[in-house]
Amino acid sequence: MRRRTALAALALLALDACSTGPSLEDRGQVTAAPGDSHHLTVGSAGFTESDLLAQLYAQLLDQAGYRTSILTVANRELYEPALESGQIDVVPEYAATFADWLNAKTHGADAKPVGSPDLDATMKALRALAAPRGLTVLPPGRAVDQNAFAVSAAYARRHHLKTLSDLGASGLKVRLAAGDECVQRPYCAPGLKKVYGIDITAVDPKGVGTTPAKLAVQDGRDQMVLTTTTDATLDQFGLVLLADDRHLQNADYVVPVVNRSRAGSARVAKALGRLNDVLTTADLAAMNERVDSWRRLPADVARSYLRDKGLLKK
Repeated sequence: MRRRTALAALALLALDACSTGPSLEDRGQVTAAPGDSHHLTVGSAGFTESDLLAQLYAQLLDQAGYRTSILTVANRELYEPALESGQIDVVPEYAATFADWLNAKTHGADAKPVGSPDLDATMKALRALAAPRGLTVLPPGRAVDQNAFAVSAAYARRHHLKTLSDLGASGLKVRLAAGDECVQRPYCAPGLKKVYGIDITAVDPKGVGTTPAKLAVQDGRDQMVLTTTTDATLDQFGLVLLADDRHLQNADYVVPVVNRSRAGSARVAKALGRLNDVLTTADLAAMNERVDSWRRLPADVARSYLRDKGLLKK
């Protein structure tokens, strides 16, 4: 099994960055029989969770008899065309985010978003957008990485808060630590006000899930922080997530996306589908912590997880 990084390949990928789908002479590949190449390249977007998912995919495919490489390209504008062209064969993606990205690529930046909190509707839209590009979207599992909101554990206990609905019903005034775009994003401050009735008095522009943002909530300067459901460091700051009980956030479930002509076989789908039976959001958060806080290698963390779950031979 070989691993490589995308330094030498970036020039090749850049040549495909302007691609909007298979060329006219290759359009037949979209409807051709699914391919089953012996060597498969798994893409990673270069952040911890993507590296972990790429390792999980590669190790499961290795066990299924494939020879794999991992190619790290930290830019969707480059790795998505490479996925279409077959320079990358498999990539971990997030359903709603990828659906909206492909929709904007297909219909323009002002196109109405197709990602939503409804997983079935999101997957239907995503598959419709992916298929003409020669891509197959495999079934999602249980793991989801979406925006989430956390408060200090002491604040939650004091005001009896478990959900965002609880916070809205409390009438408490909330200063929110987040990115400055939160002021306008429908799934951030405007959505919190509209869906939950939360009184957001201000957005403190400290970024999404950053250490300064979490410290501001820990210290009581802000009451809530925008982070993600797989944030592995909340305990270190004494923070807890409030449940998105009215489903404000989009269905950003983890989904494998494959190049149909090279990796569209039932054997690939079966190998990667084994992960869906076990991988949870909490599992992803725990693995992120092992890499980010414990300084473990993604390959080692992924291997240990797969062995613990009985998915990889000892």
